[in-house]
Amino acid sequence: MKIKQLSIFLENKSGRLAMVTDTLTKAGINIHALSLADTSDFGILRLIVNDNEKGRQILKDAGFTVSITTVIALEMSHRPGGLNDILKTFKENEINIEYMYAFVHRDSVATLVFRCGNEDRAIEVLKKNNIKLLTEAEITSL
Repeated sequence: MKIKQLSIFLENKSGRLAMVTDTLTKAGINIHALSLADTSDFGILRLIVNDNEKGRQILKDAGFTVSITTVIALEMSHRPGGLNDILKTFKENEINIEYMYAFVHRDSVATLVFRCGNEDRAIEVLKKNNIKLLTEAEITSL
């Protein structure tokens, strides 16, 4: 299952991240997961929120460069080797991961969010290997 995330371009300046969270807070948008990658000049903030369209619009109205992109989320065992098992499946099936981030939501369960070059193939491989994919509704209810 593909899920949507917000991708926000941020200048690497003090307070820019707080401006994003303040804008979302005032609009009642809840952040469920995030990743921030940066360089010396800019960063890309990726967020999974409860209302992508509203979040995109209010951030755009506040002057941010923002888009909605698709990613895949899956459940994995939160134990030594849990991530390795998933990555081995990708490697064996020649699926390239562009980026990923993860979070633990229960003692024994973690969520891995990733973007790859061929999402449809990745979904097919994950299903074939009985790896639980998460829907947008599932990830925003964690």
